[in-house]
Amino acid sequence: MSVDNEVRRPTTETDEPGWEVEPNDDWGVAVVATVGRQLRLRREAAGLRAGEFGEAVGYGEDLVYKIEGGKRIPRPEYLDRADEVLGAGGLLAAMKEDVGKVRYPKKVRDLAQMEGRAVELQLYDPLNVHGLLQTPEYARGLLLMRRPAYTGDEVDRFIAARVARKSVFERDPAPELSFVLEEWTLRRPLGGRALVRNQLEHLLEVAQLRNVELQVMPMDREQHAGLAGGIEVLKFEDGSVVGRSPAMANGRPVTEARQLRILELRYGIIRAQALTPRESTAFIEQLLGDT
Repeated sequence: MSVDNEVRRPTTETDEPGWEVEPNDDWGVAVVATVGRQLRLRREAAGLRAGEFGEAVGYGEDLVYKIEGGKRIPRPEYLDRADEVLGAGGLLAAMKEDVGKVRYPKKVRDLAQMEGRAVELQLYDPLNVHGLLQTPEYARGLLLMRRPAYTGDEVDRFIAARVARKSVFERDPAPELSFVLEEWTLRRPLGGRALVRNQLEHLLEVAQLRNVELQVMPMDREQHAGLAGGIEVLKFEDGSVVGRSPAMANGRPVTEARQLRILELRYGIIRAQALTPRESTAFIEQLLGDT
């Protein structure tokens, strides 16, 4: 098969940080291995050596071997270019959907799957604006502050995962969503005032949704039931419930009735101690005016 003469700078392995497959992600390992096998079989059928193919698609030979061996997750543009070079008629490019899901860490995928099935979500994050409420720009600002620093690809991967989880707002019928935010997370200008303004505006938009209750916990409260850490309680149509908190079972999901009662008790008290949804909206509007 002939390859066009377009000049491309081969991308080396070091240009691809953060794209390794998680070894404990059985489904992800299987997907990447299958995609790699298809790429190798089609390349060999086209009579191209790994180096020749790498030059054609714009990536280094070592990376080609890693992708074909299921050791590295291919980028979407890699699959697009491979489909074009190998004349696959869209079959390789069609793998982008499953490969795209593998980009997200397994624990994030599992969480997104549960959120996608839940009919009611009760969410409290004492450290940051909750991930489901973050704008991509705000999320990027937070991720860039992490030390030791994430690589650029890791930041993009985490942001993509958070954006994908936002599909919970688009479901029909919509789930009931309850959020409690800490005042200090709204006041601290992480990433700059312009970024925070956009985040506050987004919170006001979300607060207008009929299925969303958004509350703010003021800093001047003398009593606070959330000092033990964040809380997530997800309820499903069949009556089952899953909870999670760093203060319980080392942050692993719990389903035992006694543990769930404790989480729901804490969350209920937190909501009672926070501003009402209407008061919270007015408070955010005031912060926006001062920012």
